[in-house]
Amino acid sequence: MGEKSKDGLAPLIAEAPDRRKPVWVVPDTVPAIVPRSTWATRPPWVAVYHWAAIGGDLLAAVIGASVALLTRFGYQIGGGYLVFGSLLPLAWVAAVALSRGYESRSFGSGADEFRSILRSGLGLTAVVAVVSYATKSEIARGFVVLAIPATMVLALLLRYLLRRDLSRHRYRGRCMRRVLVVGRDAEAATLSERLTERPADGYRVVAVCRPRGDARPGLAPESMDEADIMAAVDRHAVDVVAIAADPELSGQSLRRLSWALEQRGVELIVSPGIIEVAGPRISVRPVAGLSLLHLERPSSSAGPHLLKSIFDRLMALVLVILALPLLLGIALTVRLTSRGPVLFKQHRVGRGNVPFTMLKFRTMVVDAEARLVELAPASDGNGVLFKLRSDPRVTKVGKVLRRYSLDELPQLLNVLRGEMSLVGPRPPLEVEVAKYAADDTRRMLVKPGLTGLWQVSGRSDLSWDESVLLDLRYVDNWSMTLDLLILWKTARAVLKGSGAY
Repeated sequence: MGEKSKDGLAPLIAEAPDRRKPVWVVPDTVPAIVPRSTWATRPPWVAVYHWAAIGGDLLAAVIGASVALLTRFGYQIGGGYLVFGSLLPLAWVAAVALSRGYESRSFGSGADEFRSILRSGLGLTAVVAVVSYATKSEIARGFVVLAIPATMVLALLLRYLLRRDLSRHRYRGRCMRRVLVVGRDAEAATLSERLTERPADGYRVVAVCRPRGDARPGLAPESMDEADIMAAVDRHAVDVVAIAADPELSGQSLRRLSWALEQRGVELIVSPGIIEVAGPRISVRPVAGLSLLHLERPSSSAGPHLLKSIFDRLMALVLVILALPLLLGIALTVRLTSRGPVLFKQHRVGRGNVPFTMLKFRTMVVDAEARLVELAPASDGNGVLFKLRSDPRVTKVGKVLRRYSLDELPQLLNVLRGEMSLVGPRPPLEVEVAKYAADDTRRMLVKPGLTGLWQVSGRSDLSWDESVLLDLRYVDNWSMTLDLLILWKTARAVLKGSGAY
């Protein structure tokens, strides 16, 4: 096992006798130290965020109950409803707590926090309905139907603002969890890079601990000479230990390591080595005494696609009706300011490689295609698609339409016809599809979208590989919840006008 370390634990990393295969060694026994209080080991920002979340939920419930009482009863409020309205904030906070909405691991994660709020609203509504039926009490439906949804919407808004504030701090290097990455050289480097490139997730890698046989020249000394995980934990005062996929550090060894970290109040996370798979598709199931990671297949059955199609067409119909004055105004402006048709029609490839004609407002001069050859060498595109930041073929009106994606509004008609979806991969040209690699063809499993991950992640500023990666990520993980989130982010991206030219 080697010499004892200064904290009484045997070294957690040792080298195999043949000095070629590094192995992880965890002590057979862990000192019986009373684990430190979770609150005592939390960074100060966690407590601030925790109480701010509770305060925001209480405020949302107070406002929701007050609005419901005044709307339903005016100023003639009975004593019973005053009591019920006073209890609603406490009941709401309890419901969010039961939905795990105040766990620090979800702070700033967005989707997990929002799901906990939605579950709380549905759960509290169900509880009120059951209690009302069981006690034969007559609770006004108008009050319940207004109070809980109003509370839920306000809580979502306040949690969103709180999350945005936390993200701003994290991009400035504050409110971060200090992370020690443990693993072999390649796996540890990949995990470190992934954690570092997303500061909004709140992880800052402060050290990397590798098996002694895996050290590589040219790396920072503190990330190649750490021989004892626990010593590294103490030395760097980390909040999280992240284990990169390693067959040598698993099973009972990983279990004992978790015990040792628990005594220091340090969180342990393990990367299974699976990339581009969203949380809803992953579940851990106990089988034969083992915790097995189960990967659900992407939604490919007819049911989810039918629901998505119904939602798309209904929303597209509503949007067309609401935007009809705008559509007519843009069409008239395009017609009067430049020669040529109002609409630009282009052949694209849809789900299952079925071609269709995509509609857009014309933003270029009529001979744009003929002038493409002479402009091709100056392309600012991503190697496959032609893009030019200052394209001389774009009209003055076209520049405004492109900046705010107004030229794509006619694609709502494509959605109504069932050729496109509101959210999906970018509709590809036939020439693009001809260049697809084997993996890229998965983009054709779903309908192309009017918007998608590519729209909210950089638009025209993305490289070809980044664009394909985002589309494949969507195909593998799409859901109605993800679609709604993308639609919300699209509105922000369009208003900013970033990445569009």
